[in-house]
Amino acid sequence: MNAEKYLRPEVIRQVARLDLRAKFIVQGFLTGLHSSPYHGFSVEFSEHRKYNPGDDLKSLDWGVYAKTGKYFVKKYQAETNMTGYLVMDLSKSMDWNGPAEARKAGVKIDWSALGAADETLTKFDYAVCLAAALGYLMIYQQDPVGLVAFDTKLRTVVPPKSKRTQLGTILSVLANLKATGETNIPESLFQLASMIKGKSLVMLFSDLLPTTDDWKAEADALLRSLYRLRYAGHEVIVFHVLDVLEAKFPLAGLVDFEDVESTEHKEIDANGIRDDYIAFVEEFRGYIKKECTAANVDYLGVDTSVGFDAALIEYLVQRQRRFG
Repeated sequence: MNAEKYLRPEVIRQVARLDLRAKFIVQGFLTGLHSSPYHGFSVEFSEHRKYNPGDDLKSLDWGVYAKTGKYFVKKYQAETNMTGYLVMDLSKSMDWNGPAEARKAGVKIDWSALGAADETLTKFDYAVCLAAALGYLMIYQQDPVGLVAFDTKLRTVVPPKSKRTQLGTILSVLANLKATGETNIPESLFQLASMIKGKSLVMLFSDLLPTTDDWKAEADALLRSLYRLRYAGHEVIVFHVLDVLEAKFPLAGLVDFEDVESTEHKEIDANGIRDDYIAFVEEFRGYIKKECTAANVDYLGVDTSVGFDAALIEYLVQRQRRFG
């Protein structure tokens, strides 16, 4: 149970080094698997599948049988390798910590209504921790994994490898990324689709925030780029990361809002817009999730108060679908 505490963002934020963050998150996750409904996804059996009549008896793993009393067949390397790409959005809007900004401005937050801790990560730090943990998990499973970072176009590309040294490379690059500017997700994903050779698992980490009032047009442009990846045969998971304040809006009174990308300020009565705002967020998330489902793209909406295990489970579910 002590290891599982590292699945909570408010605990991980107290750990400075990204390599330790990734290690603690994965260890906490694997500890939790043994007492969860997802025990069947245990990494211990990630390189095995259940015996089916007709399988060569020589491929049975008697060591696993001795431990479980069940017949498992050792998979061949070609069956088990899944090349992954961690795809990071470098938009300035990702570098935001709602609770910290609210405290700085003297805005009160009703944390009891949220059931969340009052110390969270920025969206970007949260996404980096998720990506680092997934990279750790993929290397642990001997899956090749690479890293791509983008704003208005692809900026950083680390080609996928499965060697243990690859984890150090990815963590080093992740630790030095900065979310600083504007973004163009569709254009960047089209570039990525043209660049990737061979079928892969693309994991996108972004807040997907629209930059204009026509959010549906922007969402549709994003979805066209996801269809492009699917058309090329790639599996896709969208990790839609919002700040806890963006997701739940527990603010009251007059609040000075600043657009983090344009620096424009507006003073707004939070009480007066809360219902409309929450309805918009639900519509926005719901629309993207519905369209992702239609495109056979996995979608997971999280905020910065949500435990990291939700995203890791999504990855293992995707892996199970492909190799189960």
